[in-house]
Amino acid sequence: MTDQIIWLDAPGDVTQFRVEHHRCQPPGDGEITIRHQAIGTNFLDVYHRKGIYPMPSYPAVIGAEAAGIVDDVGPGVSIFQKGDRVAYAGPPVGAYRSTRNIAAERAIKLPDAVSAKTAASSLLKGMTAYMLLKKTYNVRAGTQVLIHAAAGGLGSILVRWARSLDATVIGTVSSSEKAALAASYGADHLIVGRGADIVAEVKRLTNGLGVDVAYDGIGGDTLLKSICSVRPFGMAVTIGQAAGAIPPVPVEELRPGKALCHPSIMAWCTDVGQYREAALAAVGAMETGIVSQIGAEYCLADVAKAHEEMESGRSAGSILLIP
Repeated sequence: MTDQIIWLDAPGDVTQFRVEHHRCQPPGDGEITIRHQAIGTNFLDVYHRKGIYPMPSYPAVIGAEAAGIVDDVGPGVSIFQKGDRVAYAGPPVGAYRSTRNIAAERAIKLPDAVSAKTAASSLLKGMTAYMLLKKTYNVRAGTQVLIHAAAGGLGSILVRWARSLDATVIGTVSSSEKAALAASYGADHLIVGRGADIVAEVKRLTNGLGVDVAYDGIGGDTLLKSICSVRPFGMAVTIGQAAGAIPPVPVEELRPGKALCHPSIMAWCTDVGQYREAALAAVGAMETGIVSQIGAEYCLADVAKAHEEMESGRSAGSILLIP
């Protein structure tokens, strides 16, 4: 049997993707073969494609999450059988393909209430949200949170999860249409427009104090605005650079007593115990409706179009690749 695989020949733009048909290999010791039903995309994939986070060698296969059906079980695997519904996320990357052999310990069984598309669109983002809301900063009732891109894939999960913890959520969005979406996810306050004065609005909404924690996946000059929006002894968390590289931050900007954190879900997930803790928490959250909306779906062979839409910022929610 042959399947599709998407190769990235070298770092660069979407022309570096190449579609190839490959012959499936049987799973090795401790592995299972998953026939993908849906593959999630993340800005991490763009960073891998561009070489911001370079791959060890090229050509390479990128992609950090997918869901599907167990197609085969290798020697030494007893916790799965053919036909089981599973999902996985995190390292090692390589999800842009129709089938994949992975270590069984990296797979998470899906409950009936969670579809493959929901899992593929929400698992890595849900794991990231768990790390950010419970490990990076302990968000709880009464915490005031700033979430950028509150209508996006990760943003929508952060908003829903933070609200489930009885936190107060201030979200930023680029348009009134995205504001309506973020409001439907539960955001208490929204700052609308790319040119909005974020710092002034946050101070107004918090009686001049600032938020306890700000989650910034925008990058560029937004991070400094996030730091300025945090109260004394609060925390700014940088988790991406969708708008461009993050400039150097003078340490004086952290006065008085602010913290700046740069966590990585991929680094968190290198430890199997931590990975499974976050993945199971994310799946549990999905069962309660804490999910990313699916903004668009593309055939696997149309991966270039998916990346172009992801970078354009047009889509609210997650973009899926369907084998």
